Parts: sequence; structure tokens; C-alpha cells
Amino acid sequence: MDDSLSLKDLPRSHVDVPLLLTAAAAAVAGVLFATPAEAASTTGVYSAQPIYLVGIPVEFILFGLTLLGVAVFHHRTLEVALTGLVAVTLHKLLFTGFRQGESLTGLMLQLQHEWVILANLFLLLMGFAILSRHFEKSRIPDAMPAFLPDGWSGGLVLLVTVFVMSAFLDNIAAALIGGTMARHVFKGKVHIGYLAAIVAAANAGGSGSVVGDTTTTMMWIDGISPLRVVEAYVAAVAGFLIYGIPASLLQHRYSPIEKDAPRGLHIEWPYVAIVVAILTIAIVANVTANLKFPTVLDAIPVIGLAVWIVILATTPLRRPDWAIMPETFKGTVFLLALVTNASFMPVEELPVASWKTALGLGFLSSVFDNIPLTALALKQGGYDWGFLAYTVGFGGSMIWFGSSAGVAISNLYPEAKSVGLWLRHGWFVVMSYIVGFLVMFAIVGWHPDAPHKKHVDLDMNSQLGASQQVWHETLAF
Repeated sequence: MDDSLSLKDLPRSHVDVPLLLTAAAAAVAGVLFATPAEAASTTGVYSAQPIYLVGIPVEFILFGLTLLGVAVFHHRTLEVALTGLVAVTLHKLLFTGFRQGESLTGLMLQLQHEWVILANLFLLLMGFAILSRHFEKSRIPDAMPAFLPDGWSGGLVLLVTVFVMSAFLDNIAAALIGGTMARHVFKGKVHIGYLAAIVAAANAGGSGSVVGDTTTTMMWIDGISPLRVVEAYVAAVAGFLIYGIPASLLQHRYSPIEKDAPRGLHIEWPYVAIVVAILTIAIVANVTANLKFPTVLDAIPVIGLAVWIVILATTPLRRPDWAIMPETFKGTVFLLALVTNASFMPVEELPVASWKTALGLGFLSSVFDNIPLTALALKQGGYDWGFLAYTVGFGGSMIWFGSSAGVAISNLYPEAKSVGLWLRHGWFVVMSYIVGFLVMFAIVGWHPDAPHKKHVDLDMNSQLGASQQVWHETLAF
């Protein structure tokens, strides 16, 4: 295997975008009209029941084709993602409707329901790209080689740094800072396998912290004790050894750390202060909103707004590098298209809660937004939340677009936008996910919780309301 292989060494695929869109439209038309009887049955009285083709909801088939297109046409990922989103939206507008209603009204209500999540992702991805450039301009990454050990262990320590940072920061910020440091200590030659390990460390590091990942924060808001989530670190640490060591050895063979920092290096402390201010305000805003004003998180993109308030307020001190915004915007729109498409999928129920289901949800989260999966699991109950925090938090690391951290890294390193190369050179991430889960199962054991009080109360109120309605209808009769 040639460790120097990258997408830059491969012949570029000359994809005719109009032809791609035409082919996609033809495939969509074929799928939509493959079962006209079922389609007609759903267009009378509103029903969100999906249309099935060979036993599979059409939405899943279209989403699967979108993901396949992203994997094959990795130089046209944005076009493919937007085409898939349009296809699924048209299908739901014409035939099945949305969770909140049919036609354009249902679409508007669906987007209204999802807008805070989408806005937060947009603001964070765009804002943390600015943060990454500020961190780079601070010259701290240039000084990192002097503090890292010699040999492959230096790469391992860098991954540990990303892992620890992610317990307190958003995984996007941890991944971008790690990717920025790697670019400097390895003189711009970062192996795709090592990039996969950075993403894995960013996602795994936040899996056991209620402020380290959106999914664990959701569990905390829902009434689950932070102590129930901490046990995810048993799997996360075990998995780290599986991907951290091979990735560091691979990177060392590809491009070792150059220990000598540039002479006369001067740290730009204003940039450092801005980076610290952005991260501090983001953490404070997240924790404060969760503890004091949890309902605000459902109405306002608190963390994203906090990040941009600091960026704009500190502009007179150091001007942001606005030149990176166009490319960052394209990567951000790509991720939002996939997340929006995933939110349209008819995943209204999960299999019975078990350790096998939790393990499977991790694989599913590599191609499916883990936020709605977590919401469904919380509603269903019966999970061991430490296991679920690990699986849905870490699972997205297995494919480059499976997590926002992976998309953020791909904005820094466009050569990472290949599912084939990601899986080929980052195979140890998939293995570490399985090994980490098995280690946690052996040491901690599966101890599911009953549906917690918040949902029990909601179910009881629902049942009480239904009983009262029946009683009133009986009296009226």
C-alpha cells in the first residue's frame, strides 16, 4: 500500500452535472410511479404513512441513492446532496406529506421544527472555521512540535489533546483545532487515516460529557443524570487505543513530526485571546442555557449566536479571514442538506431497546443524523444511556460525512471527501467502534433504565386526557 496516496494523486472524475441531475430525476420518477396504487391511497385524507417499494420506504431508497451518489461523485458532493434533498422533498410534497402535515404547510411546519438545529449547525460550522484560522494565525500550532514527543508518540499525544478538548468543547471545534495543529506539525502532509482518527477522537471525547456533544446534551435536558453518560468513556478510551496507535504509526511513516520550531517565533496573543473568548462564551452559553433556560434552546440557536457575537465583537482587535467563507459555506450547505434530508425520513419508531439496537444505531448514525435518532430513543426509553451516548456519538466517525466534525475536517482537507479512501485508510475506526462497545459491555454491562419521569408523566397525562375525552363523549351521548 502506498501511504502517500491521496485524492490529489487520483484522476479527477469528470462528472457532467446536468447529466447527473437528469439521471437522478429519471430515477426519482421511476421510483415515485413504481407503486401508483399506494401513492393514490395516501393523497386523500392526510397520512404520513410511507409508500413502500420492495418493502422499503421510498424515502429511504432516495436517501440511500443520495449517499451512494456522495460516495461515488465525491467531487460533486454538494450537487448530489441538493439533488437528493429536492427528490425527497418532492416525493413527500406529492404523495406522503410530512410529520406535521401535508403539502407546503407540512413542509413549512417541518422546517420550523428543525430550524434551530440547522441554524446552530450553520453558525457553528461557519464560526469555528473562523476560530480555526484565528488559532492558526496565533502561531501556537507552529510551536507545537517543540512540545510533542519525538516519533509516532507525538501524533498519539495530539490525538489525546483532541480527545480531551472535545469533552469541554463542541466536537466541531475540537476537530478543527486538531486538524489545524496537524497541518503545522506534519508540514501540511496529513494522511487520510490520521484525519479519520482526529474525527474519531473529537467524537469519542464528547461522548461521555453532557457538554461535549449535542446528543448527550439532549439526554441531560431530558432528565438523564450526567453520571449515566460518563460510563461511555469506558468504550471511548478502549476504542481510542485501537485507532489512536495505528493512525499515529501511519502518519509517522507518511510524514513525521518535525521537532524544530521556527526560530524567532512570536506568539500572536490577541488571536489567542479571541480563541479563548469564543470557546469560553460558547461553553458558558451552553451550560447556562441548559441549567437555567432549557426551553430557550428549542427556540434560539444559543451556542451559534454566542460564537458569532464574540467573533464580530472582536473584529476591531483582529480581522477574521473572510476569504475562507465561500468554501466553508459550500461544505456547510452540504451538511445541512444531508441533515435536512435525514430529518424527512419516516423513522417514527425504533426496534425494541436492547444492546443490539444500540450497537446498530451507531452504524446507522454514520449515514443518518444522530439527533433525531437520539430523540426517538429518549421517547422510547429502556436504553442504557451510556451505551447509547457512545454509539450515536462515535458512530458518525466511520464515514467522513457521518458527523459535523468530519465535514468540518473535510473543509480543511478536501482530499478527505472520499468514502472509499476514508474506509480504506481509516479501517481502524470501524474496528475500534466495535471493540470499544464490547469492552464496555464486558466491564460495565448492559443496565437499561426504565422510561424516565419526564416521559412517564407525559404518557400518563396523555392517557388521562384520552380517558377524560372518552368520558365527556359518553356523557354527551
